[in-house]
Amino acid sequence: MTMTNSAPASRLRDLRQNFLAGLTTSFALVPECIAFALVAQLNPLMGLYGAFFICTITAIFGGRPGMISGAAGSMAVVIVALVVQHGAQYFLATVVLSGLVMLLFGALRLGKLVRMVPHPVMLGFVNGLAIVIAMAQLEHFRHDTPSGPQWLQGSQLAIMLGLTLLTMLVTWLLPRVTRAVPPALAAILGVGVLTQVLNVPTPTLGDMAKIAGGLPLFHFPEVPLNLETLKIIAPYAVLMAIVGLLETLLTFNLTDEITASRGQANRECLALGAANVVSGLFGGMGGCAMIGQTMINLGSGGRSRVSGVMAGVMILLFILFLSPAIERIPLAALAGVMFVVAQETFAWGSLRVLGRVPKNDAIVIVAVTIITVFTDLAVAVLCGIVIAALNFAWQHAREIRAEVSDAGDGENKVRTYVPHGTLFFASAAHFLELFDPKRDPRQVVLDCRHLRLADHSAIAAVQTLDERYARLGSVLQVTGLSTRCRGLLQRAGIEPATRQA
Repeated sequence: MTMTNSAPASRLRDLRQNFLAGLTTSFALVPECIAFALVAQLNPLMGLYGAFFICTITAIFGGRPGMISGAAGSMAVVIVALVVQHGAQYFLATVVLSGLVMLLFGALRLGKLVRMVPHPVMLGFVNGLAIVIAMAQLEHFRHDTPSGPQWLQGSQLAIMLGLTLLTMLVTWLLPRVTRAVPPALAAILGVGVLTQVLNVPTPTLGDMAKIAGGLPLFHFPEVPLNLETLKIIAPYAVLMAIVGLLETLLTFNLTDEITASRGQANRECLALGAANVVSGLFGGMGGCAMIGQTMINLGSGGRSRVSGVMAGVMILLFILFLSPAIERIPLAALAGVMFVVAQETFAWGSLRVLGRVPKNDAIVIVAVTIITVFTDLAVAVLCGIVIAALNFAWQHAREIRAEVSDAGDGENKVRTYVPHGTLFFASAAHFLELFDPKRDPRQVVLDCRHLRLADHSAIAAVQTLDERYARLGSVLQVTGLSTRCRGLLQRAGIEPATRQA
């Protein structure tokens, strides 16, 4: 009987926890999506509509419950030039096309490529985004003047700093007292009520933008359906898709680690692609996973699809009915929560291990962090993967070696080389240096039982070695080939073991 009663109670508790986590996350989504829309020089409502569609659709159909997606700044930055030159309609067409590219990526089951991202790149990605999240909050400490943005001063700055610190303290300390309410939600609402009751003069969300609006309406982008349009939007669409997929899959990996569970990467790519297509057709921005909001959701106890759906639906309710209340939320409260998120997102352990891990891995961590801060995520991750790949290739190229033994005398002398390692593009030159055709006897055996042929460069190296011995009238006999390696040589038309002296 006790077990029967506890199961519904547990489900109800989980539902309540995910409901509150989604509500908390929605508060953090609003300023971010508005800011990203303004960065892209678009109507703030386009950012909010995008957040509603992308967050809700990926939460329902995606492969990673607990992860939050929305109108992302990483994707907004890459299309500013398109909006300036061609306008919002071309941008919406680009969002639709980028969604189709994401759908194709998921349909081809390429989500598994995220497994190729090395751990040092993941650490650099997390650290870089944590710094970016923190730096983005500094904009709330500025105000517009006729001469341009200026830092707050005097009492304005003191109030902003005080409210931000108060929010951070509540977020840090409340879990020690109770976990009945997500600390970020309590901090935002508590500081909001405090500023209203005491009539504290501080910037609010309403000062950033007005979010009241109607239901999003289906509207096919008003662009000419011809090759010229495709030439304009295709490069931006592909770039948006690459950036969105990268950020989504890396956040996907991080969420897997935090929740100690495994999601479905390809399903997430398909859901993200469909969400972007729908968003573009209803006048919304494109988007992807948002690491800051995901961390808020997970930290508030959001683990199921309910939290993501709740966050998305609340965005729409803010637009339709709750804008007067939401616009009164102090920007200091939202900045405080995001500062805490940045602090919790940063992999502080990576600083302690920098001196203990191999130097090349430390370089990757630092490089990806810096590049993420000063350029963008896609460039940083690609640079990190290239650095890690080159390091891997260099290390394996140096490891190839060979054991040499002789048998017989005179004309019957046979020299056997037994190479160890992987033969590929980076080790091919070193592999050829292991042999001395001019001084070797006329019969040479290449025993490949401990050698793996990895690519075309390996095939070319074996062919080159065979030709060097052939020019000197010597015989190179290749033995010990695995079935796979023998097949590689045969497909290339190389049969060194069949030639006679």
